[in-house]
Amino acid sequence: MDSDARTASSDHPEVAHLPQRKAVRVRDERPWWDTFPWWGVIISAVLIWMAVQIVQNDDYNLAWERIYPGLRITVRTTFQAFGIALIIGLVTGVGQISRNVVVRNLSRTYVEFIRGIPILPLIFTVALIVVPWAQDRIGYKIGFEMRATVTLALIYGAYMAEIFRGGIQSIPPGQTEAGRSLGLSGRQTMRSVVLPQAMRAIIPPLGNDFIAVLKDTSLLSVLGVLEITQKTRQFSASTFKFREGYFVVAFIYLCLTLGLSILLGVLERRMTRDRKGER
Repeated sequence: MDSDARTASSDHPEVAHLPQRKAVRVRDERPWWDTFPWWGVIISAVLIWMAVQIVQNDDYNLAWERIYPGLRITVRTTFQAFGIALIIGLVTGVGQISRNVVVRNLSRTYVEFIRGIPILPLIFTVALIVVPWAQDRIGYKIGFEMRATVTLALIYGAYMAEIFRGGIQSIPPGQTEAGRSLGLSGRQTMRSVVLPQAMRAIIPPLGNDFIAVLKDTSLLSVLGVLEITQKTRQFSASTFKFREGYFVVAFIYLCLTLGLSILLGVLERRMTRDRKGER
């Protein structure tokens, strides 16, 4: 009870006997069957059925044995591209809100250029034109897998830059002013005050981009990278078992993306737990 309420109680004793209102927790009164994740049950049933087909059917099992080895390259490329894209996105995102006019415009140019071109032409441009030109200058040969990784990193670095920029700008300016008033430099304020608070808004969309990077590794098959999509193309072309091959690759992608989506949902609920409660 605040000071005004205490003063009113002392001036009017009868007020003290009035029942006090308590905070009421808003609860969802819908029945359990209305909020139960039936979609999860349906997808789980589909995945179980697909797994049974792969185990019991010899053709599907053969496709699995041929395609599964490419999963290592898919996962490795995903993590490498996402890690590089994180660095590019952070630097470019901060650059877009920089007071330096050159840095700000260069960052904005990169973001708009990348976002204005479809992914597939960018893959060919970077992997077959930009990277060969760069390796001729540095005298170091870059393999197609690394070219593919760099290409995905450059593409998603532009999208992550917008995520970082939006997350940073969502923090009230008073937080930056408070950090500067404590004697912190601009970089120290960004690193120690602004970014830790912005991560709550940044991490969920970054998780979505991680899933998108995983799925877009399938486009690297156009460069001959032996990830699971390219393995599927080779298997289907050599055996003419297109149904079995693409059935298996769909099963693998579904398992990976759904697993990551569940982990992302758990992380997001943990990060927003303190926002829920009494209203």
